Amino acid sequence: MTIWLLIGIAILVLVTLISVLKLQPFISFLVVSLGLGLAGSLSTEQTIAAMQKGIGGTLGSIIPIIILGAMMGKMVAKSKATFVLSEYFVLLFGPKSLPIAFMLIGFIVGLPLFFSVAFLLLAPLVLSTAERYHLPPVYLGIPMLASLSITQGFLPPHPAPYYLVTHLPGAEMGTTLGYGILISIPAMLASGWLFGKTLKNIPASPMSFVEADESGQNPSVATSLFILLLPVALIAVKSFVHLPLFDLLGEPMVALLISVFVSVYFLGIRRGITWSEISGWLVDSIKEISPLMLTFGGAGAFKEILQEMHVGDALHEMTQGSEVNPLIIAWGIAAVLRIVTGSSTVSGITTAGLILPLLASSGVNPNLLALSIGSGSMVLSHVNDAGFWLYKEYFGVSIKNSLRSWTIMETILAVVGLLGVLGLELVL
Repeated sequence: MTIWLLIGIAILVLVTLISVLKLQPFISFLVVSLGLGLAGSLSTEQTIAAMQKGIGGTLGSIIPIIILGAMMGKMVAKSKATFVLSEYFVLLFGPKSLPIAFMLIGFIVGLPLFFSVAFLLLAPLVLSTAERYHLPPVYLGIPMLASLSITQGFLPPHPAPYYLVTHLPGAEMGTTLGYGILISIPAMLASGWLFGKTLKNIPASPMSFVEADESGQNPSVATSLFILLLPVALIAVKSFVHLPLFDLLGEPMVALLISVFVSVYFLGIRRGITWSEISGWLVDSIKEISPLMLTFGGAGAFKEILQEMHVGDALHEMTQGSEVNPLIIAWGIAAVLRIVTGSSTVSGITTAGLILPLLASSGVNPNLLALSIGSGSMVLSHVNDAGFWLYKEYFGVSIKNSLRSWTIMETILAVVGLLGVLGLELVL
């Protein structure tokens, strides 16, 4: 049985276990990962070790970010800062322009922040606005999520684009960033705004970030915006000021930790909230996201099994000797890796190593090559992608409707990104 048939069967079984049999996602991932590893000729020891490595590596890298982001989101929600900001944005942009407004906000906030951090900061704001003004949450959220995904996949200093620029000979940070912003505009409009308009009737039961009691002293708009943008500012400063202190403050985990303390003070203590009540909020925030963290760990196990099976080597063999445009080949390799591993970062980094011989022999523009890989690394996000589960759980959308909305949105921006790269190649 070929590696691709095995992977296809594994994904089909995974979807069936989760969506049809309603088995808890973490257990489903463990069952499928174990079966795939053994069916893929890995020994029992190799399979178990890979699963443990995948779970530990995935959770080790994102748990601090997820927990701190959730704590900050809970403080923002409990203090009614989301209520204040939703009122402000509706007044500023008007209800009809909110999808465009959130798309622009997502792009700005997403420039310096990792996807998961930006998601956890902005999702409560989007969902509270949707709830208060009786707007479809998916219709309002997809434009914001499209812009976050685009910054993650296309633009340095995000991990995969940064790695690509620094490892593809001849690529330059500023040039790739400039080209990336150019292709981001049509990609955002197509996947976020235009496609988002078709999603008004997607059923959703999102997490609630609106407090029933609206009495009492609410934080000001300035304070609410300051809290929301503080981690963005701390991380952004690190990119411009290269000093040890700012390197520390600009680390996402440190920036969020500082922001949690600041939010506890300004949104809690300063407003007369007792420490015991604040502590209860913080503990509740962890309880709410614990199932999500388990799902991330399971997805990490599945990803590691695929890497242990050397999917990248199989892809390399398939593309040797091809006469197709190298930009399309690079996009296709990244796309397949994204589909089977569920990680845009893993997809981008792995493709960079596979594509180096092609870069040397074809003479293709390395900046465009980096962007084509970044575009491909966003395609067809599904059940093995942590972002898929963040969206599904926060927005309260079924797996079927997550595939109809989130997965198609990611694919549209990936395809439009490739078309943008090919268009730039013609111009240049």
